Amino acid sequence: MERDDLDCAIAPVARYWTEIDDDLRSVGAEQAAKIRRMRLDTAEFDYPRAAYWHDPESIDVIADVPYRADGGYDRAHGQVRGHLLDLYLPHAAIVSGGATLPVYIDIHGGGFCYGYKELNRNFCTHLAALGFAVFSLNYRPAPQTDLRGQLADVQDALRWIGANIGRFPVDPDAVFLTGDSAGACLALLTIAIERDAAAAAAFGVAKPSGLPIAGGALVSGVYDLTADSPLRETLTGTLGPRFLAGLDEAQPFLSPAGLVSHVDVPPLYLQTSSDDFIEAQTLELATALSTHRRDFELHDEKTPPTRTLGHVFPVCMTWLEDSERVLERIRDFSYARIR
Repeated sequence: MERDDLDCAIAPVARYWTEIDDDLRSVGAEQAAKIRRMRLDTAEFDYPRAAYWHDPESIDVIADVPYRADGGYDRAHGQVRGHLLDLYLPHAAIVSGGATLPVYIDIHGGGFCYGYKELNRNFCTHLAALGFAVFSLNYRPAPQTDLRGQLADVQDALRWIGANIGRFPVDPDAVFLTGDSAGACLALLTIAIERDAAAAAAFGVAKPSGLPIAGGALVSGVYDLTADSPLRETLTGTLGPRFLAGLDEAQPFLSPAGLVSHVDVPPLYLQTSSDDFIEAQTLELATALSTHRRDFELHDEKTPPTRTLGHVFPVCMTWLEDSERVLERIRDFSYARIR
């Protein structure tokens, strides 16, 4: 299939889980072309996997809840798809009631410019089937906003969850964050914002949500965004310099060593694989956590030359036995740290 024909086939389906080009009018033609190309190239990987996505029968879904008043799909009337969230609940917890279900809040990845919560629905529903309430968050992708704006969106979602958590059969003192790739970055920075006043100020958050975060599960994360990081150079080349602008005061928190030395980080589960193209980022974070004697687990799946797992495999391919084991380890890690 020719490239143009492939793009035309994939784009209408991929709009279920990502922007393609409807939000690119505000940037120059060269940058718009780079973002569109990145989105279509990534969607090409996700497109065949979509056939395997399914919700376990035991899970109830509350979808498209606005966490800000403008949340919605009607762009022509000022609504913002990035301001919606989903909630996945085990049906048994709804039937039995109570307030004992632990919570995961999921922040999807996608290079800060690709994907919405629907991209991670399969991961979230299967995590819920293991005994969690799972809130799955949208945030505005670049170029709709920059890194600080995405962190502000996450803060607004956390505030909504904190204000409404009593409506659901969950334990408000057993709340964990999870994220993959760029979402893992946003999750780790959100932990810093919640637990360190200097970090909050550096990212422009006047008052953090105050939602207690008991720990996190981070998959194939982006953790080094310092000025000399090759990954930052790559992101700037795709997203433009505006995305990471205005972060001079945040420099201490843009590397694993700097963040862990400044922030009282809660227990973290870290997942990567030997064929993850940014495996080293997870290992760098694990090294910083070990140096400062923090509570963490590192799982780095060794892949033989006869097969591949790759980047964020537990999120995008939950049907693999390897992914099922990761989900079970996340469950066990989290349950062991609920007080």
